[in-house]
Amino acid sequence: MRRQFKFYQLSVLALLLLLALTNFSISKAQDKKKNEQVRREGTPVMWREPSDIATRDLFLGSGGETLKPDLSRITLIEKEKGGWSTKYRVRDGSGREWVAKIGEEAQPETAAVRLMWGVGFFADIDYLVPSVRIEGLDKTLENVRFGARPKEIKRAGSWQWSNNPFTGKREFQGLKIMMAILDNWDLKDDNNTILAVRNDNGENELRYVVHDLGATFGKSSGAIWQKTRSRNDPAGYAKANFIDEVKNDRVDFHFHSKLNKLFDDITVEDAKWMAHWLSQLSDRQIEDAFRGANYSSEDVKLLAGAFRERIKELVALKKS
Repeated sequence: MRRQFKFYQLSVLALLLLLALTNFSISKAQDKKKNEQVRREGTPVMWREPSDIATRDLFLGSGGETLKPDLSRITLIEKEKGGWSTKYRVRDGSGREWVAKIGEEAQPETAAVRLMWGVGFFADIDYLVPSVRIEGLDKTLENVRFGARPKEIKRAGSWQWSNNPFTGKREFQGLKIMMAILDNWDLKDDNNTILAVRNDNGENELRYVVHDLGATFGKSSGAIWQKTRSRNDPAGYAKANFIDEVKNDRVDFHFHSKLNKLFDDITVEDAKWMAHWLSQLSDRQIEDAFRGANYSSEDVKLLAGAFRERIKELVALKKS
């Protein structure tokens, strides 16, 4: 009798597991179908000429003062799954939802997003909150990146570095150069997002964004498994080499990532195009990007100086 009961229990558990797996598969299939439908409803865009580049506020970023989180009350919704950093989905005092990221990636990601937006690339709306208490966690967190999750912006899945509508186009070459400048060595498709947005003209756009920019402003030399790689390392970023050489009109960056071959086709002309936009950022704007990420005055000076030097290297490139 006991053996029969045990067999019955195992059968029930197996059935429940099968139902859970089935529901998970159905849910994933529905999400994929929904994402594919959204992708057919907009025009893919990755970059837009920043005609107002000189007046862009890199301290507050693309969200400006208007979209800053209301810190009067922050409540926990749930802990987010996946990723290298700890993240929480939260609701602010005005009822808007955010993803709060803590740890080493919070500051560099906030600065990187501002610099990407500054030169015309689409990026997330991020803010760095120096200190915040989240109801439901019952503790105060330091240096928290608040990433906006507006209801009107749909996330339509990820996009691939090796296969996307912009392969070979100038903006994609520029995007890769920006990854080298930021030292974003953690390049993978899962870190890319397509944002479905209705623009100011009422048209549907699919904005191709590098969503996770946390593994930046460190050093990236050596193999992916070696300890020479770092994130949020101002001294390491300032000391790291940027360009090794130009050979056969191809720029050889000292930068190493998980997708090294992706950078084999960058020409001097590509670099000059990106340098044209980057060189229009003022020293104040570049410094503001790091101030907005709550870096110390010493680190702001170090990071901004190193970033400016990399721009100068691009400007000075000549064909071999």
